[in-house]
Amino acid sequence: MKIVKNLSALNEEKEKFAVTIGNFDGVHLGHQSILKQIKADCEKNDLKLVVVTFEPHPIQILRPRNHFLINSYVEKRDLLKHVGIEYLCEIEFTRDVSTMSPGDFLDDFILSCGNVEKLYLGHDFAFGANKSGNHEFVQEYCKPKNIEIVLLEEFLLRKHCVSSTEIRENINIGNIEKANEMLGRDFYISGRVVRGEGRGRKIGFPTANMQFLAERIAPGKGVYISRATLGDQVWNSITNVGSNPTFNTGNDLFVETHIIDFEDNIYGNEIRIEFIKKVRDEVKFNSVNDLIDQIKNDVEVARDFFKNA
Repeated sequence: MKIVKNLSALNEEKEKFAVTIGNFDGVHLGHQSILKQIKADCEKNDLKLVVVTFEPHPIQILRPRNHFLINSYVEKRDLLKHVGIEYLCEIEFTRDVSTMSPGDFLDDFILSCGNVEKLYLGHDFAFGANKSGNHEFVQEYCKPKNIEIVLLEEFLLRKHCVSSTEIRENINIGNIEKANEMLGRDFYISGRVVRGEGRGRKIGFPTANMQFLAERIAPGKGVYISRATLGDQVWNSITNVGSNPTFNTGNDLFVETHIIDFEDNIYGNEIRIEFIKKVRDEVKFNSVNDLIDQIKNDVEVARDFFKNA
Protein backbone atom coordinates (compact mmCIF):
# COMPACT_ATOMS: atom_id res chain seq x y z
CA MET A 1 0.00 0.00 0.00
CA LYS A 2 1.41 3.37 -1.05
CA ILE A 3 1.04 6.14 1.57
CA VAL A 4 1.10 9.83 0.62
CA LYS A 5 0.31 13.09 2.44
CA ASN A 6 -1.30 14.87 -0.51
CA LEU A 7 -2.89 13.56 -3.70
CA SER A 8 -0.52 15.76 -5.69
CA ALA A 9 2.06 13.03 -5.00
CA LEU A 10 0.08 10.76 -7.35
CA ASN A 11 0.34 13.02 -10.40
CA GLU A 12 3.27 11.01 -11.68
CA GLU A 13 1.33 7.74 -11.45
CA LYS A 14 0.01 6.47 -14.78
CA GLU A 15 -3.39 5.70 -13.28
CA LYS A 16 -6.87 7.20 -13.10
CA PHE A 17 -8.18 7.56 -9.55
CA ALA A 18 -11.34 7.43 -7.49
CA VAL A 19 -11.31 8.94 -4.00
CA THR A 20 -13.21 8.42 -0.77
CA ILE A 21 -12.72 10.47 2.40
CA GLY A 22 -13.24 9.59 6.06
CA ASN A 23 -11.62 9.01 9.45
CA PHE A 24 -12.06 5.22 9.24
CA ASP A 25 -11.33 4.76 12.95
CA GLY A 26 -11.74 1.06 13.67
CA VAL A 27 -12.20 0.07 10.00
CA HIS A 28 -15.47 -1.51 11.15
CA LEU A 29 -18.00 -3.61 9.23
CA GLY A 30 -19.56 -0.53 7.67
CA HIS A 31 -16.18 0.74 6.47
CA GLN A 32 -15.25 -2.71 5.15
CA SER A 33 -18.53 -3.16 3.27
CA ILE A 34 -18.41 0.28 1.67
CA LEU A 35 -14.74 0.02 0.71
CA LYS A 36 -15.32 -3.37 -0.91
CA GLN A 37 -18.27 -1.95 -2.88
CA ILE A 38 -16.19 1.02 -4.03
CA LYS A 39 -13.27 -1.22 -5.01
CA ALA A 40 -15.58 -3.44 -7.07
CA ASP A 41 -16.97 -0.36 -8.85
CA CYS A 42 -13.46 0.97 -9.44
CA GLU A 43 -12.37 -2.31 -11.01
CA LYS A 44 -15.29 -2.14 -13.46
CA ASN A 45 -14.25 1.38 -14.45
CA ASP A 46 -10.48 0.80 -14.50
CA LEU A 47 -9.88 3.20 -11.60
CA LYS A 48 -7.52 2.95 -8.64
CA LEU A 49 -9.05 3.78 -5.26
CA VAL A 50 -7.41 6.31 -2.95
CA VAL A 51 -8.62 6.35 0.66
CA VAL A 52 -8.15 9.80 2.20
CA THR A 53 -8.02 10.02 5.98
CA PHE A 54 -6.65 12.33 8.65
CA GLU A 55 -3.75 12.10 11.09
CA PRO A 56 -4.21 12.90 13.87
CA HIS A 57 -7.94 12.25 14.15
CA PRO A 58 -9.69 15.67 14.06
CA ILE A 59 -11.07 15.17 17.58
CA GLN A 60 -7.51 15.04 18.93
CA ILE A 61 -6.94 18.58 17.63
CA LEU A 62 -10.34 20.16 18.21
CA ARG A 63 -11.28 18.48 21.51
CA PRO A 64 -8.24 16.49 22.74
CA ARG A 65 -8.98 13.51 24.95
CA ASN A 66 -7.43 10.25 26.10
CA HIS A 67 -8.87 6.79 25.51
CA PHE A 68 -10.67 7.70 22.28
CA LEU A 69 -9.17 6.00 19.23
CA ILE A 70 -10.34 2.49 18.41
CA ASN A 71 -7.05 1.83 16.64
CA SER A 72 -3.65 3.45 16.46
CA TYR A 73 -2.73 4.98 13.10
CA VAL A 74 -0.33 2.12 12.38
CA GLU A 75 -3.08 -0.41 13.12
CA LYS A 76 -5.50 1.51 10.87
CA ARG A 77 -3.02 1.29 8.01
CA ASP A 78 -2.73 -2.47 8.51
CA LEU A 79 -6.52 -2.89 8.60
CA LEU A 80 -6.98 -0.84 5.41
CA LYS A 81 -4.23 -2.80 3.71
CA HIS A 82 -6.03 -6.01 4.72
CA VAL A 83 -9.21 -4.72 3.02
CA GLY A 84 -7.14 -4.36 -0.15
CA ILE A 85 -6.53 -0.61 -0.29
CA GLU A 86 -3.59 0.22 -2.56
CA TYR A 87 -3.35 3.99 -2.02
CA LEU A 88 -3.74 5.80 1.29
CA CYS A 89 -3.53 9.58 1.66
CA GLU A 90 -3.01 10.70 5.27
CA ILE A 91 -3.70 14.41 5.52
CA GLU A 92 -2.09 16.11 8.50
CA PHE A 93 -5.04 17.58 10.39
CA THR A 94 -4.41 20.96 12.01
CA ARG A 95 -6.56 23.84 13.23
CA ASP A 96 -5.75 25.60 9.95
CA VAL A 97 -7.15 22.64 8.04
CA SER A 98 -10.27 22.69 10.21
CA THR A 99 -11.04 26.29 9.21
CA MET A 100 -10.47 25.84 5.46
CA SER A 101 -13.43 26.38 3.17
CA PRO A 102 -14.56 23.12 1.53
CA GLY A 103 -13.52 24.48 -1.86
CA ASP A 104 -9.99 25.26 -0.67
CA PHE A 105 -9.77 21.85 0.98
CA LEU A 106 -10.76 20.10 -2.25
CA ASP A 107 -8.35 22.19 -4.31
CA ASP A 108 -5.40 21.82 -1.94
CA PHE A 109 -5.70 18.17 -0.99
CA ILE A 110 -7.96 16.25 -3.39
CA LEU A 111 -8.06 17.98 -6.76
CA SER A 112 -4.32 18.63 -6.57
CA CYS A 113 -4.18 15.30 -8.38
CA GLY A 114 -5.25 15.87 -11.97
CA ASN A 115 -6.25 12.24 -12.50
CA VAL A 116 -9.24 12.09 -10.12
CA GLU A 117 -12.35 11.00 -12.00
CA LYS A 118 -14.72 9.90 -9.25
CA LEU A 119 -15.39 10.91 -5.65
CA TYR A 120 -17.35 8.71 -3.23
CA LEU A 121 -18.91 10.45 -0.23
CA GLY A 122 -20.37 8.85 2.89
CA HIS A 123 -24.09 9.43 3.49
CA ASP A 124 -23.37 11.77 6.43
CA PHE A 125 -19.81 12.94 5.72
CA ALA A 126 -19.09 16.68 5.61
CA PHE A 127 -15.81 18.60 5.73
CA GLY A 128 -14.40 22.10 5.77
CA ALA A 129 -15.25 25.00 8.07
CA ASN A 130 -18.54 24.42 9.91
CA LYS A 131 -18.96 21.12 8.05
CA SER A 132 -20.18 23.07 5.03
CA GLY A 133 -18.65 20.65 2.53
CA ASN A 134 -21.66 18.38 2.15
CA HIS A 135 -22.75 16.26 -0.80
CA GLU A 136 -24.65 19.10 -2.50
CA PHE A 137 -21.66 21.44 -2.30
CA VAL A 138 -19.24 18.85 -3.69
CA GLN A 139 -21.64 17.97 -6.50
CA GLU A 140 -21.83 21.59 -7.66
CA TYR A 141 -18.15 22.33 -7.10
CA CYS A 142 -16.93 19.34 -9.08
CA LYS A 143 -19.45 19.56 -11.95
CA PRO A 144 -17.25 21.86 -14.11
CA LYS A 145 -14.32 19.54 -13.51
CA ASN A 146 -16.21 16.50 -14.90
CA ILE A 147 -15.71 14.53 -11.69
CA GLU A 148 -18.47 12.07 -10.93
CA ILE A 149 -19.84 12.23 -7.37
CA VAL A 150 -21.33 9.13 -5.75
CA LEU A 151 -23.31 9.36 -2.51
CA LEU A 152 -22.89 6.12 -0.56
CA GLU A 153 -25.79 4.46 1.22
CA GLU A 154 -25.73 3.98 4.97
CA PHE A 155 -24.53 0.54 6.07
CA LEU A 156 -26.94 -1.25 8.40
CA LEU A 157 -26.38 -4.36 10.50
CA ARG A 158 -29.78 -5.97 11.11
CA LYS A 159 -31.44 -2.59 10.41
CA HIS A 160 -29.10 -0.84 12.85
CA CYS A 161 -26.49 1.79 12.01
CA VAL A 162 -22.85 0.83 12.52
CA SER A 163 -20.60 3.74 13.49
CA SER A 164 -17.27 4.34 15.21
CA THR A 165 -19.12 6.42 17.81
CA GLU A 166 -21.42 3.57 18.78
CA ILE A 167 -18.53 1.12 18.86
CA ARG A 168 -16.68 3.41 21.27
CA GLU A 169 -19.76 3.67 23.47
CA ASN A 170 -20.04 -0.12 23.69
CA ILE A 171 -16.32 -0.54 24.41
CA ASN A 172 -16.55 2.09 27.15
CA ILE A 173 -19.36 0.27 28.96
CA GLY A 174 -17.74 -3.15 28.54
CA ASN A 175 -20.25 -4.45 25.99
CA ILE A 176 -17.35 -5.94 24.07
CA GLU A 177 -19.37 -8.58 22.24
CA LYS A 178 -21.58 -5.92 20.66
CA ALA A 179 -18.52 -3.84 19.75
CA ASN A 180 -16.85 -6.89 18.20
CA GLU A 181 -19.96 -7.64 16.16
CA MET A 182 -19.88 -4.14 14.67
CA LEU A 183 -16.11 -4.25 14.13
CA GLY A 184 -16.31 -7.58 12.36
CA ARG A 185 -13.37 -8.77 14.49
CA ASP A 186 -12.29 -8.84 18.12
CA PHE A 187 -11.31 -5.46 19.51
CA TYR A 188 -7.64 -5.39 20.51
CA ILE A 189 -5.02 -3.24 22.20
CA SER A 190 -1.31 -3.50 21.43
CA GLY A 191 1.57 -2.35 23.56
CA ARG A 192 4.74 -3.24 25.42
CA VAL A 193 4.88 -5.47 28.51
CA VAL A 194 6.27 -3.48 31.44
CA ARG A 195 7.11 -4.36 35.02
CA GLY A 196 4.33 -3.93 37.54
CA GLU A 197 4.31 -4.54 41.28
CA GLY A 198 4.78 -8.28 40.80
CA ARG A 199 1.72 -9.09 42.94
CA GLY A 200 0.25 -11.48 40.35
CA ARG A 201 3.28 -13.75 40.42
CA LYS A 202 3.36 -13.70 44.23
CA ILE A 203 -0.21 -15.00 44.42
CA GLY A 204 0.28 -17.60 41.69
CA PHE A 205 -1.21 -15.71 38.74
CA PRO A 206 1.54 -13.75 36.92
CA THR A 207 0.27 -11.01 34.66
CA ALA A 208 1.60 -9.15 31.64
CA ASN A 209 1.12 -5.46 32.35
CA MET A 210 0.64 -3.55 29.11
CA GLN A 211 1.83 -0.04 28.40
CA PHE A 212 -0.32 1.32 25.57
CA LEU A 213 -0.94 4.66 23.88
CA ALA A 214 -2.96 7.06 26.03
CA GLU A 215 -5.17 8.04 23.10
CA ARG A 216 -6.28 4.43 22.59
CA ILE A 217 -9.65 3.45 23.99
CA ALA A 218 -9.76 0.65 26.58
CA PRO A 219 -12.75 -1.49 27.57
CA GLY A 220 -14.78 -0.52 30.61
CA LYS A 221 -13.38 -1.73 33.94
CA GLY A 222 -13.76 -5.44 34.47
CA VAL A 223 -12.41 -8.90 33.70
CA TYR A 224 -12.49 -10.23 30.14
CA ILE A 225 -11.87 -13.51 28.36
CA SER A 226 -9.10 -12.63 25.92
CA ARG A 227 -6.41 -13.85 23.56
CA ALA A 228 -2.79 -12.74 23.84
CA THR A 229 -0.56 -12.62 20.76
CA LEU A 230 3.21 -12.69 21.24
CA GLY A 231 5.10 -12.73 17.96
CA ASP A 232 3.42 -15.44 15.91
CA GLN A 233 2.00 -17.32 18.90
CA VAL A 234 -1.53 -16.90 20.28
CA TRP A 235 -2.42 -17.83 23.86
CA ASN A 236 -5.71 -18.05 25.74
CA SER A 237 -5.86 -15.51 28.53
CA ILE A 238 -7.91 -13.55 31.04
CA THR A 239 -7.49 -9.77 31.24
CA ASN A 240 -8.32 -7.27 33.95
CA VAL A 241 -8.93 -3.65 32.99
CA GLY A 242 -9.10 -1.31 35.95
CA SER A 243 -7.39 0.42 38.83
CA ASN A 244 -6.63 -2.61 41.06
CA PRO A 245 -8.89 -1.39 43.89
CA THR A 246 -7.87 -4.25 46.21
CA PHE A 247 -4.34 -2.81 46.35
CA ASN A 248 -4.58 0.76 45.02
CA THR A 249 -6.55 3.88 45.87
CA GLY A 250 -5.71 5.87 42.71
CA ASN A 251 -7.55 6.07 39.41
CA ASP A 252 -4.74 5.01 37.06
CA LEU A 253 -5.93 2.54 34.44
CA PHE A 254 -4.12 -0.80 34.15
CA VAL A 255 -4.47 -3.55 31.55
CA GLU A 256 -3.14 -6.78 33.07
CA THR A 257 -3.33 -10.14 31.35
CA HIS A 258 -2.86 -13.58 32.86
CA ILE A 259 -1.79 -15.86 30.02
CA ILE A 260 -3.12 -19.34 30.79
CA ASP A 261 -0.49 -22.12 31.09
CA PHE A 262 2.34 -19.70 30.29
CA GLU A 263 5.39 -18.98 32.45
CA ASP A 264 7.95 -17.19 30.21
CA ASN A 265 9.46 -13.82 31.08
CA ILE A 266 8.17 -11.40 28.44
CA TYR A 267 9.11 -8.01 29.89
CA GLY A 268 9.86 -5.58 27.06
CA ASN A 269 8.02 -7.64 24.44
CA GLU A 270 5.21 -6.32 22.27
CA ILE A 271 1.87 -7.94 23.04
CA ARG A 272 -1.59 -7.74 21.51
CA ILE A 273 -4.67 -8.45 23.61
CA GLU A 274 -7.94 -9.30 21.89
CA PHE A 275 -11.03 -8.88 24.08
CA ILE A 276 -13.70 -11.52 23.52
CA LYS A 277 -16.22 -11.49 26.34
CA LYS A 278 -16.70 -9.73 29.66
CA VAL A 279 -16.76 -12.07 32.65
CA ARG A 280 -17.50 -9.65 35.50
CA ASP A 281 -17.06 -6.12 36.80
CA GLU A 282 -13.95 -5.08 38.69
CA VAL A 283 -14.36 -5.66 42.44
CA LYS A 284 -12.47 -4.54 45.54
CA PHE A 285 -11.89 -7.68 47.62
CA ASN A 286 -11.69 -7.76 51.42
CA SER A 287 -8.64 -10.02 51.41
CA VAL A 288 -5.96 -11.39 49.10
CA ASN A 289 -7.38 -14.90 49.58
CA ASP A 290 -10.75 -13.72 48.30
CA LEU A 291 -8.99 -12.27 45.27
CA ILE A 292 -7.11 -15.53 44.64
CA ASP A 293 -10.34 -17.54 44.81
CA GLN A 294 -12.00 -15.21 42.32
CA ILE A 295 -9.07 -15.32 39.89
CA LYS A 296 -9.13 -19.14 40.02
CA ASN A 297 -12.80 -18.99 39.11
CA ASP A 298 -12.15 -16.47 36.31
CA VAL A 299 -9.48 -18.71 34.80
CA GLU A 300 -11.80 -21.73 34.89
CA VAL A 301 -14.51 -19.69 33.18
CA ALA A 302 -12.00 -18.81 30.45
CA ARG A 303 -10.84 -22.44 30.13
CA ASP A 304 -14.44 -23.59 29.70
CA PHE A 305 -15.11 -20.88 27.14
CA PHE A 306 -12.16 -21.85 24.95
CA LYS A 307 -12.88 -25.55 25.39
CA ASN A 308 -16.37 -25.05 23.99
CA ALA A 309 -15.52 -22.37 21.42
